[in-house]
Amino acid sequence: MKKQILAAIAISLFAVACTKSTTKTEQVENADGTVTTTTTVSETSPMVDSAKVNEAKEKVDAKLDQAGDKIDNAAQKAKDKIDATADKTKQDLNKAGQDIKNEANKVGKDIKTGAQEAGKDAKDAARKGAAKVEDAAKKLKEDLSK
Repeated sequence: MKKQILAAIAISLFAVACTKSTTKTEQVENADGTVTTTTTVSETSPMVDSAKVNEAKEKVDAKLDQAGDKIDNAAQKAKDKIDATADKTKQDLNKAGQDIKNEANKVGKDIKTGAQEAGKDAKDAARKGAAKVEDAAKKLKEDLSK
């Protein structure tokens, strides 16, 4: 659409600028042999040189193509940068997810180890407590036997 508008403007400006003026002079010889009458006619008619119009159109088309190429290149560069940023972000998110998973596994192992140690401690405490209860029961039995 832009090409058509610019081409139309270029053609119309070229057509307005290309005008042809002609001057005609007539000399009439009188019967006595003297020249007395001079008539000057000036005509202005539009003159369009199609070769120049085509050349101008081609120049406009070439410049429009160059501008379009520049826009396309800039858009491609922007797309490439966006894609690279998206890929980097995806990698960073995947790494962060993996790090969280690893840390969660470590925490889970720590909790399991802590629970096992607490279980051992509870068993030891229960054994010690049971041994004290048995000792106390023996002493009580001995005291009651006396």
